[in-house]
Amino acid sequence: MKNIVLMCAGGMSTSIIMKNIKKAADVEGLECEVSAHAVNEAATIGRNADCILLGPQVGYAKDEVCAACPEVPVGVIPMTTYGMMDGVKALAQAKELMGL
Repeated sequence: MKNIVLMCAGGMSTSIIMKNIKKAADVEGLECEVSAHAVNEAATIGRNADCILLGPQVGYAKDEVCAACPEVPVGVIPMTTYGMMDGVKALAQAKELMGL
């Protein structure tokens, strides 16, 4: 089971795209856990992730998150994907980060 962690400013704005990623994973038959957290939790929450996706509003923190979780691939969700709450595209990005 893969662990996809989404991070935003407060962990709240990613809840819709989190649900849409989970739906897309279910359709594909990909077993995964998807959770949303505040970016300031990266050092504790992110270390157990298979990948971390940052909301575009916290893309500036990518270097900090990479430093806090050096073994975990980190990506920033494109603004268009995030704005459309496109779980399929966000899942594709996560899969690419995880090498799937």
